[in-house]
Amino acid sequence: MTSIASKPGVLPLIGLPACVKEISASPFHTVQEKYLTAVRQAAQCAPLILPALGWQRDGENALGLALDPLLDVLDGVLLTGSPSNVEPHHYQGEAIAGIEHDAQRDATTLPLIRRAIERGIPVMAICRGIQELNVAMGGTLHQHVHEVPGRFDHRSRAPRDRPLEERYAPAHHVALNKDGWLAQRLGCTQIVVNSLHGQGIDRVAPGMVVEATAEDGTIEAVRLPSAPGFVLGLQWHPEYRAIDNPVSLSLFQAFGDAARERAARRRLNAAA
Repeated sequence: MTSIASKPGVLPLIGLPACVKEISASPFHTVQEKYLTAVRQAAQCAPLILPALGWQRDGENALGLALDPLLDVLDGVLLTGSPSNVEPHHYQGEAIAGIEHDAQRDATTLPLIRRAIERGIPVMAICRGIQELNVAMGGTLHQHVHEVPGRFDHRSRAPRDRPLEERYAPAHHVALNKDGWLAQRLGCTQIVVNSLHGQGIDRVAPGMVVEATAEDGTIEAVRLPSAPGFVLGLQWHPEYRAIDNPVSLSLFQAFGDAARERAARRRLNAAA
């Protein structure tokens, strides 16, 4: 039987792992609407929120999801930003007090990233997502970029109670690798991006290629050229009003195109 997700004319299905947040003393699995909107409008795909329940292994974690059966029906994975950060033990980092973590998200996204890449499923990683991508593939992070000598403070200059237009306003220039995929895709070697992150990539994961850097040397974009499918990590937030920003729109269109190719392959395999 052909699944709904594989029928011609049905939008490619993009999985977005949720964050776990406490609201009124109860845990909620959440994804900000701006990511869902960017997937639907800019990538022209269908978003599906994935609860941060981890994965079933050898009879363990009865609440966990079955990883491969889920990936069988996904055409892409979008890793979102979040106020939380990857727990440092995942990359042999030291615990620092006062940093927000989300162990359930880590338990869900890190295995998901590795398996999705192995299977050639398109992956787009934003903010916390690029950090998860780097850690999942063997890299490390700066837990406080603003404390690294010579680095700027990449956290938003606008407090959280200010309007989104202020928090997501253009903040600094980013230089694109002139020989990289981003520069070829966008037709330029410099763009201006927003900036709302406290952590960032330290040691780049093996095989990962740096596509863009900020003026202070902070890594702003990476790609995994050896992967069998589309893999792109971005430290800034292209999802904010993506449909109105030519750079953001182009990047989500590329992700959407990769997801459509994945969906077409799944239809062929189902028909064979």
